[in-house]
Amino acid sequence: MLVVAALGGNALLKRGEKLSAENQRANVKTAAAALAAIVRAGHRLVVTHGNGPQVGLLALQAASGPADNQYPLDVLGAESEGMIGYLIEQELRNALPEQTLFATLLTQSLVDPSDPAFRKPTKPIGPVYDAATAKTLGQERGWTVAPDGAYWRRVVPSPRPIAILEAAEIALLVGQGVVVTCAGGGGIPVARDQSGMLKGIEAVVDKDLASALLAGVLNADKLLLLTDVDAVYTDYGSGRARAMLRTSPALLAKHSFPSGSMGPKVEAAADFVRATGGSAAIGRLEDALRLLTAEAGTQIDIDTSNIVYRP
Repeated sequence: MLVVAALGGNALLKRGEKLSAENQRANVKTAAAALAAIVRAGHRLVVTHGNGPQVGLLALQAASGPADNQYPLDVLGAESEGMIGYLIEQELRNALPEQTLFATLLTQSLVDPSDPAFRKPTKPIGPVYDAATAKTLGQERGWTVAPDGAYWRRVVPSPRPIAILEAAEIALLVGQGVVVTCAGGGGIPVARDQSGMLKGIEAVVDKDLASALLAGVLNADKLLLLTDVDAVYTDYGSGRARAMLRTSPALLAKHSFPSGSMGPKVEAAADFVRATGGSAAIGRLEDALRLLTAEAGTQIDIDTSNIVYRP
């Protein structure tokens, strides 16, 4: 079975946790152990990952330097993709000494410059703040800020990816038995100018939507969207919250989910299942193998006629 596993930013760095190299290394090591179990079970694996906290930190670091030495989000996205990919590949090598073929690939995601997302930023990046601090920073730095759980964060445009430019290269590597880490942070956001030339664009692509697109191109059997929540809940955060065990794209469409957190995961899972007839699952990183065998999380399949809730 070919599995595309998307690691959420909060699976790599817990909410409210300090953005230190040590914390990120420790979380990546935990992630690698969970992913290694999939490979040991005999499956092929492609790993994608978020970069929200990391690209936001790089943006803060760039902003602290000279005004003429600041880098756009596409360049910072490439930096974060290399940094996180390096950590993931190294820890996968440590966790899977019997697996000899690994590769981390810088990946570009093509977007449409006219995407409405550029007029309505929703993608959280960088560290978390209390409400007062976030609003002050927003005014001082020209940021758009929004709630993210119990905290506030900077938000930036998150256009829908329309193509993964390195998809053919990724498929070639997967066909040779390579464990590939790619499409980090949703891929480096690029667009074509009027002459057809590629250029970077100021955005952060949603890694779940990019992962679903890539999984479809690769004809993956299963898409795993791994986060720090054990399942998809209806009425999350209320006294009526219920965990879904099994559902379908059509049934999910009858509910609403927060745009900055579970919404993109649900949308990505539904996109993949509708496009391919395959299966997707959303749940905790630690449950990766059990998600694959439908023993945990929320399973999304095209032929499910009624939502099955956790008892």
